[in-house]
Amino acid sequence: MIQTVRGQIDPNELGVCSAHEHLCIDLSRIKKDPDTILDDIGGMEEELRYFKASGGQAMVEVTNDGMGRNATLLRKLSETTGVHLIASTGFYKDPFLPDQATKWSRDQFAQHMIDEIKNGIDGTDVYPGVIGEIGSSHYEIKPIEEELLTGAGIAAMETGLPLTTHTTLGTMGVEQVELYSALGLPMNQLIVGHQDLNQDDERVLAVVEAGAFVGFDTIGKINYRPDEERIKTICHLIERGYGEQILLSADLTRKSHWHKHGGIGYDYVLNEFVPRLKEAGLSDEDIRMMLIDNPAHAFSRKGSA
Repeated sequence: MIQTVRGQIDPNELGVCSAHEHLCIDLSRIKKDPDTILDDIGGMEEELRYFKASGGQAMVEVTNDGMGRNATLLRKLSETTGVHLIASTGFYKDPFLPDQATKWSRDQFAQHMIDEIKNGIDGTDVYPGVIGEIGSSHYEIKPIEEELLTGAGIAAMETGLPLTTHTTLGTMGVEQVELYSALGLPMNQLIVGHQDLNQDDERVLAVVEAGAFVGFDTIGKINYRPDEERIKTICHLIERGYGEQILLSADLTRKSHWHKHGGIGYDYVLNEFVPRLKEAGLSDEDIRMMLIDNPAHAFSRKGSA
């Protein structure tokens, strides 16, 4: 089953899914930029309706504790728009951790996540369906991030929830896989994020060879990398037989990303990127695999918990 903000659903009900997004978020404490605050509820509804009108049916909302998470709002948005939303438990990365968590141990991180998974987010009756996005820094895993990543893995193994990560500009994905492999986390429970920002295809290949899912989840952010390069890597992975491990999304985090402010919107992947994948030679079956089948597998709760 898949845990959404409105309850559990069968994986076959999930539908076309954007695998790594933010609807409400506030990173301004660290970034000092009001553009990194998404708090316009009407705007959220409007952007979700654009997404739904383009064929979108589900979204994984990876805003967690310390990033401006609002679980009850997510449920209201899901009820209003009919889009399945999956909420998150966990923490982001240094320096975005809330003050109380900056010196926690792996066991404290794990227990906090397990409590939310079992009892609800922030005292509500909204339950997380994913652990994430759990992050590492640029070309390093800081000591507190190692505790956080490990704690998230412990929580994932105890509860069966999928674990989705953040890799800064695509770096440290292989190291995340090594950490979780040593911990004993089943690789089909792990989604290594932002691998479309990793320009070393061999390292991306190493992640999928280990059995993890990979997020090509900053699509449309051409200031980081041209979409043509994302398309080439996706085609390469599918040719190598790893298409069943690819997830797609855009990871919108700013007002300027929304349509109402001139941005690409949550429907960009469906309206702009998917046609380009088809132009590159991918089939309808390939597209369905990445947008429907793979998310249904990736975000299903594993085992009995």
